[in-house]
Amino acid sequence: MSNERETESTPERVVVVGAGLAAVRTAEELRRAGYEGELVLVGDETHLPYDRPPLSKEVLRGDRDDTTLRPSEFFGDNRIELMLGAAARSVDTASRILTLSDGTELGYDELVVATGLRPRRIPGLPDLAGVHVLRSLEDSRALREAIVPGARALVVGAGFIGCEVAASLRAREVEVVLVEPQPTPLASVLGAEVGALVTRLHTAEGVDVRAGVGLSEIRGDGRVTSAVLGDGRVTSAVLGDSSEIDVDLVVLGIGSIPATEWLEGSGVEVENGVVCDGTGRTSTPHVWAVGDVASWQVPAGGRRRIEHWTNAGEQASVLAKTIMGVEAGAAAQVPYFWSDQYDIKIQGLGAVTADDTVHVVRDDGRKFLAYYERDGRFVGAVGGGLPALVMKSRAKIAAGAPIDELLTAAV
Repeated sequence: MSNERETESTPERVVVVGAGLAAVRTAEELRRAGYEGELVLVGDETHLPYDRPPLSKEVLRGDRDDTTLRPSEFFGDNRIELMLGAAARSVDTASRILTLSDGTELGYDELVVATGLRPRRIPGLPDLAGVHVLRSLEDSRALREAIVPGARALVVGAGFIGCEVAASLRAREVEVVLVEPQPTPLASVLGAEVGALVTRLHTAEGVDVRAGVGLSEIRGDGRVTSAVLGDGRVTSAVLGDSSEIDVDLVVLGIGSIPATEWLEGSGVEVENGVVCDGTGRTSTPHVWAVGDVASWQVPAGGRRRIEHWTNAGEQASVLAKTIMGVEAGAAAQVPYFWSDQYDIKIQGLGAVTADDTVHVVRDDGRKFLAYYERDGRFVGAVGGGLPALVMKSRAKIAAGAPIDELLTAAV
């Protein structure tokens, strides 16, 4: 990283691009670290900064509508200026000027990129009413308003968002077909073994889970009425190897990509996110990145984007201290994540991957606990409905304990 010790004096103005959790936590941590200069948060939405995880759960179910992270008074009390309703369009890193979509030019001493992710789209799909993505508060409210008990929904993609949406739709008495090209839901994240346990959970709740299946086409006249799945259930001269199902709603949950388009031509290195060192420094002086959009260097080697809620706060603390010239250490070494599906909270510790060896050590038919092994070491735990057993494994994961030690204790 060429961005070495760029904060020899305290910056007069720090601009944070983004108005989500990572941005708010960065502003909070800067003030906590003693920063007294100008602090500006730039966001493309007009809402006060809000929390996104509830959008696929409580907000969609209608249990909650306000997920604001901090009241307006907080920003005034902490002298944090909000510039909302205009997205970042470009940045001139030589002149240190950020240009917004409404033409506003904003100078900065230090710039923090916290723009998060944007949903993936499926190219070529017609623009039909009834087709939804879920990223913003408006997205969640629009989908919620479209829900009618007994409606038929297709959820495309069985990652965390897709699984949570499927569970929330079932809670609203919607018939759900959940399709996933991978062998099981969450297979690409947690592996097929745990994915099979998640499949069982959804099947028990009445979801039609179809793994190894993709969306080929949606049909309708102005509004979606059917979807064609490439799963070989029907063979005909018209459809080929596919099946057509009647639907009232389609929710696309096929993943997200870092929102970095506005950095094109800036000189900031981007490769599956903004490339950073272990404290948030980018390749360009006076530019930093934090949260889902940031690919931070990790102590084990290489870089990783960690799309977990707790990671945003941990990185923000390290970044803010570094900007202020304070020794910060590294972000937490044992990532934590969770996902609420029906009455089960799926929790995980560790940087688990689908390539790890998985040992299911507890399974009562609904609740479960799995240990993840890599090179003979205990690298993670994922449990459904067993929070105490998951959380007690943190120290062993941090220490890289031999997996045999854990498996013997679990017997």
